[in-house]
Amino acid sequence: MQGFYRASPAGYPVHMRADLTEHVLRGLYSAALYLLLPITLYHLIWRGFRQRAYFHRWDERYASYAQPGQPAPVWVHAVSVGEVNAAAPLIDRLRAEHPQLRLVVTTITPTGSERVRALWGDAVAHVYLPYDLPGAVARFLRHFRPALALIVETELWPNLLFGCRDRGVPTCILNARLSARSLRGYRLLRPLLRRALGGVALIAAQSADDGQRFLALGADPARVHTTGNLKFDLPPVEAAAFVADFRAALGRDRPVWIAASTHEDEEAAVLQAHARLRERHADALLLWAPRHPERFAAVAQRAADAGYGVARRSVDGWPQAQTDVFVIDTLGELLKFYACAEVAFVGGSLQPVGGHNLLEPAATGTAILSGPHLHNFADISRRLREAGAMQVVTDAQALGQALQTLFDAPVLRQRMAQAALQLLKDGRGALARTLALVTPLLPRR
Repeated sequence: MQGFYRASPAGYPVHMRADLTEHVLRGLYSAALYLLLPITLYHLIWRGFRQRAYFHRWDERYASYAQPGQPAPVWVHAVSVGEVNAAAPLIDRLRAEHPQLRLVVTTITPTGSERVRALWGDAVAHVYLPYDLPGAVARFLRHFRPALALIVETELWPNLLFGCRDRGVPTCILNARLSARSLRGYRLLRPLLRRALGGVALIAAQSADDGQRFLALGADPARVHTTGNLKFDLPPVEAAAFVADFRAALGRDRPVWIAASTHEDEEAAVLQAHARLRERHADALLLWAPRHPERFAAVAQRAADAGYGVARRSVDGWPQAQTDVFVIDTLGELLKFYACAEVAFVGGSLQPVGGHNLLEPAATGTAILSGPHLHNFADISRRLREAGAMQVVTDAQALGQALQTLFDAPVLRQRMAQAALQLLKDGRGALARTLALVTPLLPRR
């Protein structure tokens, strides 16, 4: 045996010792998840009180399905709304060019689920991604029997990656993003993730820095490619009729700004900034789209408690002449409401969430403001700043001052918007590069 295998110091052949190490690491990881299983139920209940959709479809989260399995040769996972939107052009192209291939799209959040249904209805299969438990992963893979797995952005679930590898399912991580902060957070799991990434067929990274961080985590250099960000390949935003209806309901020209994808700890800052803007522009209108649906009612109440006239999209349809704050409490309309505003503040950035999609307001010709916490969009935010297309503010006072400045300077506002549109145009191409890498891996008819 030693003539064939290079023996390790412990006396085991190297390949056998590697397999044993992986087996032990996977066993420890899975055991920890099973011990934490009651917490998943607590989490679903806790989230359910905030967003009732979490009370439904628990069976899918444990890969228990009432209907018999139907093969879906291509599986796409996109955790929530942002990832679904990023994957949409890719999914549309796959459906158009390979109509014979049935797709299953998984998400984790109910808002992501609603976005999948809004975009494709029943044209694709859809369930929640199961928890990363070995049994649940095995049931999911047996049920849909995918021949190719396409994971969007950063969803590194070891048992899922191992499950695909062990069943010979090529796995691709597309639009792959890994911040320096996330890389540090993975340090305890790095030995396990290094082995899991070893079975990944392709990592299509958003930037060279993202690619380098995947290499540091243990990815095979031959399988890491820099393809750019799929979010640059947004389809044209058709919003002219929508904006016309918005303006007609408003009744007169008013300064309009939007606070989008805000989190709870940013809500006070938004109200303070709006008050600061109205010191100079008394008729300014705030369009407010909280990140999470459970905050819709709370945000409307906070604005009303601050003395503002409040209207809601789901109840009132459009803002009226007397509306000071208009809460966008529907899903799937954010891009069109961006087009209604002259300035956009993108949330998740005044608190250390890491930011949200900055290219959506760029696509609608809206000047962009953001907080400083942008580690999830480091490359995009850097490029926007360098192009003069975005300003970074540090707190509520700075946000209010920036709003005043931009509404006092329409030429500056327009210059920022044009720079953002040009950057978006120059950044296109990730979709074509990604498809070129993925197409050879697609299952044959």
